[in-house]
Amino acid sequence: MPNSLNPLQLIADRWQPSARVVRRAAFACVVMAVVIVVTGGAVRLTQSGLGCPTWPTCTEDSLTPTPEMGINGVIEFTNRMLTYVLCAVVGVAIIAARARTPRRRDLTRLGWAQFWIVAGNGIIGGVTVLTGLNPYIVAAHFLAATSLLTVAVLMWHRAGEGDDEPRDLVARPVRQLSWVLVVASVLLIVAGTVVTGSGQHAGDAKKDVHRIPLNFREITQLHVDLVFVVIGLTVALWFALRAVKAPGGPRRRVVELFVVLMLQGAVGYVQYFNDSPEIVVGAHMFGSCLVWIAVLRAFLSLRDRGELLTLPSPAGEPEPASLTASGR
Repeated sequence: MPNSLNPLQLIADRWQPSARVVRRAAFACVVMAVVIVVTGGAVRLTQSGLGCPTWPTCTEDSLTPTPEMGINGVIEFTNRMLTYVLCAVVGVAIIAARARTPRRRDLTRLGWAQFWIVAGNGIIGGVTVLTGLNPYIVAAHFLAATSLLTVAVLMWHRAGEGDDEPRDLVARPVRQLSWVLVVASVLLIVAGTVVTGSGQHAGDAKKDVHRIPLNFREITQLHVDLVFVVIGLTVALWFALRAVKAPGGPRRRVVELFVVLMLQGAVGYVQYFNDSPEIVVGAHMFGSCLVWIAVLRAFLSLRDRGELLTLPSPAGEPEPASLTASGR
């Protein structure tokens, strides 16, 4: 398509966002990715998973919920509408990244990756409804939302660092330890979806929803064991960073991760020993997002890609150095 007909190019010709604007747009994507996870959990915890019994419309005859469907229909439909808000936020991030000078194609690609994940997960959400809240599809729906959060965090981080070749700030064994931490965290998240799929809060009180045929307490114990593994790896990484005299940034990120893990663990124990009250389960889902964000930030802080190249703002003032890569 000629540039004259490319709407993104037309916007870029007329608007030059600052690096601060691009990073804030990327951060807004992170916030919305968390919101969509938490509100999706609210749909399940309020037994509104089939509040709209079909998809893509709410009923066979209505796009929106009818008064007879009550609050459950409103909750489910509201969550669906939030997908459009998420698309709009991602769209702004794509436009800001595309219009930024100098142009950074990696940011644009990360923005588009989020868009396609949102679109794909919308379809998975529809399949979830059409299959009567099949727990395996529900788990896939959550994991797709987590992948969206992953890409959003990557874009947010990349928006604040330069384009030099990645340079490790620590020795290779320490970097490998951080990879093990990431893998263990992924296993922890996956185990959490299995706990959800085998336990209570199936998502709809009016229908006998199929559950994963596993012993709930046994799979919960596995989840707890993985929590201790992740905590142990986090502590080991902190000691390793001290031993190699790593910069202060990575050590701060690991401390932040440890604090978030402790808070999430406390919420998890309250949830387990109080028969999983809905409000605590919702807090635990929010905490899982914070844990994953903290893991990714700790992992990404162990590399350096140079200072962010900035141009003078329209007022002639250089952009603040605080927008450069985190960890320095």
